[in-house]
Amino acid sequence: MTDRIQPPPAQRARAALSGIYLKFLSRNGGLVALVVLLLINVAITPNFLQMQTLFVNISQVATIAIVAVGMTLVIATAGIDLSVGAVMAVAGALAPLIFLSDFAQANPTLGLTAAIVVPILVALLCGLFNGVLVAYLGVQPIIATLIFFISGRGIAQVLTNGNLQTFTHPGFSYLGTGKILGLPFQGWLVVAIALVAWLMVNRTMYGRRILAVGGNEKAARLTGTPVRRVKIGVYVISAGLSGLAGLIVVAINSASDAARIGVLMELDAIAAAVVGGTLLMGGKAPIFGAILGAVIIQLVKYTLLANGVADEVALIAKAGIIVLAVYVQQGRKE
Repeated sequence: MTDRIQPPPAQRARAALSGIYLKFLSRNGGLVALVVLLLINVAITPNFLQMQTLFVNISQVATIAIVAVGMTLVIATAGIDLSVGAVMAVAGALAPLIFLSDFAQANPTLGLTAAIVVPILVALLCGLFNGVLVAYLGVQPIIATLIFFISGRGIAQVLTNGNLQTFTHPGFSYLGTGKILGLPFQGWLVVAIALVAWLMVNRTMYGRRILAVGGNEKAARLTGTPVRRVKIGVYVISAGLSGLAGLIVVAINSASDAARIGVLMELDAIAAAVVGGTLLMGGKAPIFGAILGAVIIQLVKYTLLANGVADEVALIAKAGIIVLAVYVQQGRKE
């Protein structure tokens, strides 16, 4: 039996360095991509370092990040939620209807409360609908959420008769235009949501159950994990966060357009989650990674648009980012 011929030392050294390099990229690819995007924008994008540009990007990325947190939890159970944009549209349609009602006009404080609470409660019910289809009826997540993806926006347009709903209310507008310590309120809200979600995933029994269900559902059942309740919970959380994101969009614009709110948000949220390191087969929920992914998705879009590239090209770029992120994930498993 002959010994295997060993490659020359120089070749082994190059192979070792290549392995270290690829391992570093697989673990820190998001940060590397963010740094590269920032450097590119500093070099070629006019006025990128101005505070106004920062505020614009925080406002735009906040809704993606909020929805991406919920999407990350769903994907962590080996599911998917295609209904997030439609849920945003439904919540966004309800808010002005409540504000413009006689009840809200006669009771401004209660009207403000109702315009925030009721749409989010309805969003939670939408998530419950998705969760029941998945957990109790055994419908595949992509089909279950596709149902509301199709019907939800139609519901929103029926609620508004297809009309643009405009209104102004200082208290409600604070969701979209308020500032704390000079930074947009939405940015602080993203930080708070991400922190709560991270603590839930890493410090609570429910969080461990989410990862267990996504990692090995059969094993989770054998250990007594209430798989159905866990699945319903993540879809409810995802929908609730989507409803909140819809309210933020309405607050920024002081108007609700059911045909436009949340359009393609499912693409952005999935892309942010995957770029942030969420495994599509489940079992992992990197919450802050999803926030990083959302920032990258927004910066890609901003970089292209600020330099005169058509929005259609930005969509292609997002798709390319997803493909690249999935490829990197495959490399991590090898």
